[in-house]
Amino acid sequence: MLFQDRTDAGRELAAKLRDYADRRDVIVLALPRGGVPVAAVVADELNAPLDVFVVRKLGVPFQPELAMGAIATGGVRVLNEDVVRMLNMPDDVIEQVTAREHHELQRREHDYRGDRPPANVHGKTVILIDDGLATGSTMRAAVAALRQQAPAKIVVAVPVGAAETCEEIQKLADEAVCARAPEPFHAVGMWYNDFSQTTDDEVRELLEKSATVHSVA
Repeated sequence: MLFQDRTDAGRELAAKLRDYADRRDVIVLALPRGGVPVAAVVADELNAPLDVFVVRKLGVPFQPELAMGAIATGGVRVLNEDVVRMLNMPDDVIEQVTAREHHELQRREHDYRGDRPPANVHGKTVILIDDGLATGSTMRAAVAALRQQAPAKIVVAVPVGAAETCEEIQKLADEAVCARAPEPFHAVGMWYNDFSQTTDDEVRELLEKSATVHSVA
């Protein structure tokens, strides 16, 4: 049975996260853009604040699909030391790529959040949400970056994910909740009737709605 859309998926996921409802230490963070409609439903159901956690891959200049690291909300940078060492990547090249991606990250954050500061996750229980997990590369980067901000607990939660990826994420996060882990998996979009692209306007609207109810600073 497929999810009707991301809102429907959010309802099913929220039911798996009931233990986190009405807790003052809980923050819901969404990976934009597709994770935001899912996370908005979860945050509403759990009575928790909602924010975005923007992640930008640091691609190797001559092979952009190969990540030598990632940067994320809060000014955090995580480097893949194995890739950096294997390619003998010069520091100045790493800094150039970081600067470029940092500019794009700031642009997106301002576009989504406006002048509101990012959530302070130190000592909090963070529920990190996307609309699904396929390879999990973005989520792995997000968990690594978020870990540097010293939350008390990281819970990765998705409506649907590849079973193997869910198991891998469980080793990185403190808890992983995959509401469904069908086999064979193939792709996230296959499990939604409506998997149309989430717009920037939708992201802003959902964040503004949450901000009127909760303070995430």
